[in-house]
Amino acid sequence: MSAHSGNLFIVVAPSGAGKSSLVRALLERHPDIALSVSCTTRSPRDGEVDGRDYRFLDIPEFLRRRDAGEMLEWAEVHGNYYGTPRDAIDAAIAGGRDIILEIDWQGARQVREFFPHAIGIFILPPSIEELEARLRRRGQDAEAVIAKRLAAAESEISHASECEYVIINQEFSDALQAFEQIIHSARLRYPSQSKRNAELFARFGLLGAR
Repeated sequence: MSAHSGNLFIVVAPSGAGKSSLVRALLERHPDIALSVSCTTRSPRDGEVDGRDYRFLDIPEFLRRRDAGEMLEWAEVHGNYYGTPRDAIDAAIAGGRDIILEIDWQGARQVREFFPHAIGIFILPPSIEELEARLRRRGQDAEAVIAKRLAAAESEISHASECEYVIINQEFSDALQAFEQIIHSARLRYPSQSKRNAELFARFGLLGAR
């Protein structure tokens, strides 16, 4: 990390827990935070835009980038490939900009091998029943896909303890407020403050004190 590095926030959740909606709302309030846009081979859903929601790739192109070492991590999920391109994350952190990465728990483990100080945030639904209702309400998946996502949810939720923070997304406004509090708290940690205020810390003889 550079002397002006930003924070990397890893946001993990089972499908339908509201992860993407929370991240989108946070970025609208805090445009200074960057978003890592993942690559995927699945088809775009209604309203999704290439380069904003995902970088949509066909399978040969995805595998080419993976084999070229351009992916920080990758996985096959529900029959589709997903991966995190490293270039945007490196650029944001080196430039002192906080960046958010939406990912599954397996990918989060891989990312931590490269960024051990990344801050994990797990988004929990209030119940499995509510998770199923949300998946059905969004009307974007076939019944077989919904069943597969629900079957995977319990396994995914069991990895919540691997994150530093857990947000229960029952009331969206409350969950968003908790999300913002985590961001603010992370920026007040000693390493972040010393990098963002290096001149002040140097005057007090605090640089390199920890």
